[in-house]
Amino acid sequence: MHRRSLLAVGAAAALSLAASTGARAQAPIDIQFWHAMTGPLGQIVGQAAEAFNQAQNRYRVVATFKGGYVDTMTQAIAAFRAGQAPHIVQMFEVGTATMMAAGRAIKPVHELFAEAGIPLNTEQYLAGVRGYYSSSDGKLISMPFNSSTAVLWYNKDVFRAAGLDPEKPPATWPEVFAAARQIRERNAAPCGFTVGWPTWTQFEQFSALHNIPFSTRANGFDGLDTELRINAAPFVRHLNNLVEASRNGSFKWGGRDNAAEPLYISGECAMIQTSSAFRARVQREAKFQWGATMLPFYPDVIAEPINSVIGGASLWVMTSPNRRAEEYRGVVEFFNFLSRPDRDAWWHQQTGYVPITRGGYEQSQRDGFYQREPGTDMPIHQLTRGTMTENSRGFRLGRFVEIRNIIQEEMEKALQGQQSAQAALDAAVQRGNRVLRDFERASR
Repeated sequence: MHRRSLLAVGAAAALSLAASTGARAQAPIDIQFWHAMTGPLGQIVGQAAEAFNQAQNRYRVVATFKGGYVDTMTQAIAAFRAGQAPHIVQMFEVGTATMMAAGRAIKPVHELFAEAGIPLNTEQYLAGVRGYYSSSDGKLISMPFNSSTAVLWYNKDVFRAAGLDPEKPPATWPEVFAAARQIRERNAAPCGFTVGWPTWTQFEQFSALHNIPFSTRANGFDGLDTELRINAAPFVRHLNNLVEASRNGSFKWGGRDNAAEPLYISGECAMIQTSSAFRARVQREAKFQWGATMLPFYPDVIAEPINSVIGGASLWVMTSPNRRAEEYRGVVEFFNFLSRPDRDAWWHQQTGYVPITRGGYEQSQRDGFYQREPGTDMPIHQLTRGTMTENSRGFRLGRFVEIRNIIQEEMEKALQGQQSAQAALDAAVQRGNRVLRDFERASR
């Protein structure tokens, strides 16, 4: 009996060990995904990863918040140098050139799919989104993710008080300036209009809509030896108009980046140009009837404006020693999952970002989302109108965050009367080009 008991115990242990070994063999492969989304958006990113994990059992995406975009980039670079880079890192659009210059630290998306033997249909992505994250020959470098564009938000209550038609927002810059003056003259609001993300809305979007170069070499797509061109006549004229509007009180400088947004939310400024992703905050906080429309343009510069450019971020694939092909395959599967029309529509409807694919847009149409939420498809129409050119594809400028700050500094001096618009933009070009040359030397 004792011998039979020992044999039984041994057999049970062997079975247990085999079961344990089998379980380990079947354990999913972890895919590390570092992101920069906080609050509700961070929760939605986590939900997207978990939905993928529930849809299959070969891979497990681990979504981890790593701070703001700059912090996330810094930590990803440090992790690469330590041989511990994540599989995926989320990076804002102005970091695109810097990430592209990272060399062996990143694996371009088109190479990732090719190595996995899986077709990559880039035509499924909206042109304005696809173009920003592709090389000059149209190859996708990073995976589109959270994308927005800039629009004009306006206060319908103030428009009525000023004698303006709240259902006919200004479509051109002359109309914006005229409406802002009328609002001030009739004391309908303390300020006619302001701008969020000043360089993005007043220079980058301005360049794209009017089909004029922001910089040479196809805005940096065709080479690191690009030079800024924002001191050209259309930009100088526009800054002059902003300076004049500031003097007569119809325009208010609200600060850098998105610092001006509270001026609109509070009702102080009747109009603001800022991100289309501002919608969630407007819906939650605005105590007035509001509307949104496409960005204005100068009709004597271009009769029909073309596509705007995107903001937001994309997903970059990072390399690491001893990373297996199966891990990269998991990244491909996750990217394909995010690009499915149903998942893209879910992301779009949950977050307020635009869909990255035509399929996501069409799914949202079928869902009746645009009927329930009027105007949410307007940014998509702005991103896709006209024929994209090298001036409206996007930007490939190294250390772009620094360049944006330089432009904002020079704008502020002009608005404060310390220098002319021409002098401000000449200085921005000179200083910005020094940054570009430093980046070019460091990237050779």
